[in-house]
Amino acid sequence: MKILVLNGSPKKKSDTFRLTDAFLRGMNKKQEHEVHIINVMEKTIAPCRGCFGCWQRLDGHCVIQDDQNDILDLYRNADLIIWSFPLYCYGMPSHLKAVLDRTIPLVKMNMVQQADGTVRHEALVDFSKMHTLVICGCGFPDWDGNFDGLRKMCDVCFGGPDMICVPETPMLNVPAAAIVADPLLKRFEEAGEEYAVSLTLSAETIAELETPMIPKEEYIRQVNGTAK
Repeated sequence: MKILVLNGSPKKKSDTFRLTDAFLRGMNKKQEHEVHIINVMEKTIAPCRGCFGCWQRLDGHCVIQDDQNDILDLYRNADLIIWSFPLYCYGMPSHLKAVLDRTIPLVKMNMVQQADGTVRHEALVDFSKMHTLVICGCGFPDWDGNFDGLRKMCDVCFGGPDMICVPETPMLNVPAAAIVADPLLKRFEEAGEEYAVSLTLSAETIAELETPMIPKEEYIRQVNGTAK
């Protein structure tokens, strides 16, 4: 299986990427997959100009000559695309959003009405063969109200992908928190094994992965205490 990981963190080994790395270890436990990791911050990716030159050429590439076209080549050939990033202002970091904005060369201008009545652009590639997984972490103490906007966007953009939204991720790089962080990393590795078999995650698995490591009140107290 060809796996493309789009790491949207400003840091290569961020809190969120530790979860993604554990997930990949699980996926590769029984069968070694071809994994290509893109650290988006290291790439030159301009904002979309809205020129629609890609829809005139229809060659699956953007008219802007930067690193995005190499990503598009990997994207269209991937069996699984993992979007891994920290939550920024309740959504994707801007540099990763630029990658998403500039995937429009993979569709045509022609519009098609779906069975549910929604209208989408006609695909230039076979998206039905691609699987998408979103792994997002944040520094808030719980899920409520923090990932809602992101989930809606990903549902529309990716057609209802598996999403894992994890609160309290700064604890993953605090040595004293290893007693609760290490079991979560282990659970992500097990989830990777599960995903490798079925290319999906059960609702029960996702619920376990998204469960805060410590109670909200204790997390807030510790964060506020270290900030003083």
